[in-house]
Amino acid sequence: MELHDVWFVLIAVLWTGYFFLEGFDFGVGVLTRLLARNRPERRVLINTIGPVWDGNEVWLLTAGGATFAAFPDWYATLFSGFYLPLLVILVCLIVRGVAFEYRAKRPEENWQRNWEAAIFWTSLIPAFLWGVAFGNIVRGVKIDRNFEYVGNLWDLLNPYALLGGVVTLSLFTFHGAVFTALKTVGDIRERARRTALTVGLVTAVAALVFLLWTQIDNGDGKSLVAMVVAVAALVAALVANQLGREGWSFALSGVTIVAAVAMLFLTLFPNVMPSSLNEQWSLTVTNASSSPYTLKIMTWCAGIATPVVLLYQGWTYWVFRKRIGTQHIAETMH
Repeated sequence: MELHDVWFVLIAVLWTGYFFLEGFDFGVGVLTRLLARNRPERRVLINTIGPVWDGNEVWLLTAGGATFAAFPDWYATLFSGFYLPLLVILVCLIVRGVAFEYRAKRPEENWQRNWEAAIFWTSLIPAFLWGVAFGNIVRGVKIDRNFEYVGNLWDLLNPYALLGGVVTLSLFTFHGAVFTALKTVGDIRERARRTALTVGLVTAVAALVFLLWTQIDNGDGKSLVAMVVAVAALVAALVANQLGREGWSFALSGVTIVAAVAMLFLTLFPNVMPSSLNEQWSLTVTNASSSPYTLKIMTWCAGIATPVVLLYQGWTYWVFRKRIGTQHIAETMH
């Protein structure tokens, strides 16, 4: 396997990790409006992801940086062609981080309500737009002979990509609901399980249609296996949720995300950004990659730094592993 193939796999792993981890905290952000009935319950939801949300975003920064270094032409075409939706995602992530930090800085109801609304919208919008973006990457976009994007915003808003947005939004919300059930106690835990069932059924229908569409258009035997694993894991997660096995349900919803993202990258390879105008103009792991020397240096750096990051993030989740409820929220923090 060539180094550019290795880095394609590593970037796929980084995006998978990002969607697995940031997926549930996007989902929790959406649930602050769909599940929580009052301010203390919203505080409980926010506290379930408070210690980890910023660490989860490191995976996005690493995926973007790795793409820039390993496949500069892919990075340039992607970020120029998808400039507006990616800018919206970036602004949402900035506002979302500010909202987490500033919501409890003042006791006024309007102040806290406005920041809570910001958390909801800046969780919902990126959860949807990431699906739209990856749907377009897999489907192919208008890239000319110079490997430059020549389409417009409306070309990105096609039925396949919009369905991809619905899938990521619903899947992340389901992932967040089972995470909430895993991390809370009392009535909010039971309601999280009921919400997970409702959202999970919607997710199952949307995901099945989207993955079948992907398989029919671009799939092969490997992607078919990944699709079957994703669908089976989602069904198993719903069953585990109904049985009150929150840990299994969360793990299986995570497997669904991993398998679904793996399927998308399997259907993409060896392209990194297909051209819908001419297959010969597609960006591939070969023509979009950096020099072998650059990739070799990156491989050494990744081999040293990655275990440290994984150990630190694993330790963070272990430290903050206990369940919480409204009884743990101080009156002054409501």
